[in-house]
Amino acid sequence: MKRILNKKSNTLCAYSFLIISLEIIFKLLMFHRINLDSILYTIIFSLPIILFFTILTNFFREKINKIIFYVSLFLITFLYLFQYVFYRLFSVTFSFHTIGLANQAADFSSIIIDSIKMYYLEILAMIAPLIIILIFRRLIKFYKLIKQVKIMGLVIFLILIGLSILSLGLNKDGLYSAYNLYYKVNAEEKNIEKFGLLTAMRLDIEHVVFGFDESFVMTSAKKDDDQKDKEKIVAYNVSDLDFKALSENESNNNLKKLYSYFDSVSPTNQNDYTGYFKGKNLVFILAEGFNSIAVSEELTPNLYKLVNNGFVFNNYYSPVFLSTTGGEFQATTGLIPNQEILKVWKSRSPKISYALGNQFSKLGYNVNAYHDWTYSYYDRHKTMLTLGYNNYLACHNGLEKEMSCKWLPSDDELMNVTVPKYSDSEQFMTYYVSVSGHAPYNFGGGNSMAVRNKSLVKDLPYSDAVKAYIASQIEFDKSIGTLIQKLEEAGKLDDTVIVITGDHYPYTLSTDEINEVSSYKRDGIVEVNHSNLIIWNNQMEKPIVIDKVGSQIDVLPTLLNLFGIDYDSRLIVGKDILSDAPGLAIFSNRSWVSDKGTYFASGKKFVPKDGVTVDDDYVENMNVEVANRFTVSGQIINNNIYSKLLGE
Repeated sequence: MKRILNKKSNTLCAYSFLIISLEIIFKLLMFHRINLDSILYTIIFSLPIILFFTILTNFFREKINKIIFYVSLFLITFLYLFQYVFYRLFSVTFSFHTIGLANQAADFSSIIIDSIKMYYLEILAMIAPLIIILIFRRLIKFYKLIKQVKIMGLVIFLILIGLSILSLGLNKDGLYSAYNLYYKVNAEEKNIEKFGLLTAMRLDIEHVVFGFDESFVMTSAKKDDDQKDKEKIVAYNVSDLDFKALSENESNNNLKKLYSYFDSVSPTNQNDYTGYFKGKNLVFILAEGFNSIAVSEELTPNLYKLVNNGFVFNNYYSPVFLSTTGGEFQATTGLIPNQEILKVWKSRSPKISYALGNQFSKLGYNVNAYHDWTYSYYDRHKTMLTLGYNNYLACHNGLEKEMSCKWLPSDDELMNVTVPKYSDSEQFMTYYVSVSGHAPYNFGGGNSMAVRNKSLVKDLPYSDAVKAYIASQIEFDKSIGTLIQKLEEAGKLDDTVIVITGDHYPYTLSTDEINEVSSYKRDGIVEVNHSNLIIWNNQMEKPIVIDKVGSQIDVLPTLLNLFGIDYDSRLIVGKDILSDAPGLAIFSNRSWVSDKGTYFASGKKFVPKDGVTVDDDYVENMNVEVANRFTVSGQIINNNIYSKLLGE
C-alpha cells in the first residue's frame, strides 16, 4: 500500500478530505449542529467508501485512473449539492424509492434556479473542498496497483466494513441509537445525522432492493382501569374488529405486531361535535402553498371570513413531506408519508377505505374531484381512485376544453367552470387540488397569477418574493369568493361545509421572508409550518375555538366524526382534533409539537410550553409514539390493511 500512502500519490488523502469535509458541511447546513458521536460514526462508516474510491482510482492505467479520479470528485460533490437542493425544496433528502418525484421537480426549473440563488453561499461552501483539491492537483500522482496490493486493499476494505458493523453494538440504547437506525428504524434524516449522507444513501438503496420492514420499538401503553371504566359510559369511534384475536391467529410476524399495536391504542371518543354536519354537502380543498401568512381582511377577505368564523384552530400545522403529494397524502388518508409509502400508494393503489371519496360514495353522494393542472401529475390518475374519486377531471383529461391550462392556471376560473357541474345535485362531496398559489414567487416570469394581482400588493412593505406570494394567494381567495357565490346562487350554501388545508407552507420563501409578514417570529423547522385549517359552514352562529395541537393527518378523522361517519379511530394514525385525544403534530425529521411543548429532533431539545412540566420519561415516550406512527403508516399501505380488515 505504499504507493497509495506515498505523499506524492495521495488520492487517499484527497478522497478523505473531500468526503469528510462534505459530510461535516452537509450536517452543519442541515442540522445546524454536530456532535462527537455523529462525527465518529460518520468517519467509521466513511472509511470503507474512501478506500473503495482510492483503490478504484489506482486500479487501471495512469490515464484511466486520472479520469476516474476527477469524475469521482465531481460526482461525489454533485451528489451532496443535489441532495441539499432537494432537501431545501422538499424538506427531505432524495430517496431512490421515489425517482419519479425528482423528474417532476425538474419540470419546475425556475423554482430550482430560485433555490440555488437563495442558498448560493451554502452551495459555495460545499464546492470549496473540490476547489481546494483542484488547486493542489499537481501534487497527486496516479499509479496502477500491483495484484498483491489490490488484494491487500480488498482485505482491508472488508475489515473496515466488518469493524463498522461491529461498532453498532457500542450504541444500542435509545430509540435512535446507531444499532436501531441501522437495523430497525427507517429514519432518513436520522441516518444522515448518525452515519453521514453516503452511508444513508447506501442504506436507502439496500431498502429499495431488498425491502425493509420498520420495527415497532415498543407498543403504546395499555389502557388503564380508569379508562376501561369510562368506556362503559362513553361512546368511541371503533369497529367490532378484535385485534387481540387477529394478532393471536396471525402467522405473519409483522402483521401480528401491527394488530397488537392496534389493540393497544386508545380509540378517540365521540363528542359534542359527532354528527355536527351530518347530511350536509362537503367541498374539501387542498390549497397550494396556503399558509396563515396569506390571510388578510383587506387582501384575502374570503379566506379571512372563513378562518375566523367557523372552527378556529389556533395550533394547526401543515408539515412538509415531499411537497404537495406528501401534504395530499396526509390530509386525505390520515397517515404519515415517506418516499417509500408514497411510491407504494402510487404504484400498487391500495384502497384507502376511510378516505372521504369512498365514504361519501357509500352514502350516495355525488362525488367528484378537480385539479387545474395535468391530471396524471404525481400519478393522481391512480391515487384519486384509491381515495374514491372515480369522477376526476383535470387538465388533459377534459378540463382543458373548458378553461386555460397554461402555467399558472387560475383557481378562480376552475371554480367558475366546475361548481355548476355538481351544485344542482341533491347531495355532493367535491375535492379540489388548487394550483394558483404555486411557486415561484416573483413578478419576472413563471407566476402569471402573481403578475395578474401585482397592483394589489405593490405598496406592501415586504420583499418582492413575499408580495408575489400574497398576490398568488389573492387569486386563490377569488376562487373561494366564486365558490361561495355559486353555491349561494344554487341554494346550496347553507347546506355545504367548506374545508381548506394547505398542502405545505410556501417553502421557496426563506424563513426570514416568511417572518416579514408573520404575526410572530417563526423558526425554520417547526413553526414555519404553522397554518390555518378551515372548517366552515354559513349556518354556524359563532366561531368555535380549538386550542389543541393538530396537523394534516388529523383532518380526515376530524371530518369523519363531524359528518357522523362510522370509522375505527385505531386504524388512522391521525386523531379527531375535537376529541379528548392528546394533540400531536409530527414533522418529517421526527420533530413534534404536543399540547405540552415542542421537540426539536436534530438537537434532541424539548421546549415545554409556559407553565408546563412533564415527567422524566415524557419525551422518550413521545418519541416512541411518533416512531410507531411512522411504522404503522407504512404497514397499513404496504400490506393493504384496509382491504384485509374491512373487506373492501
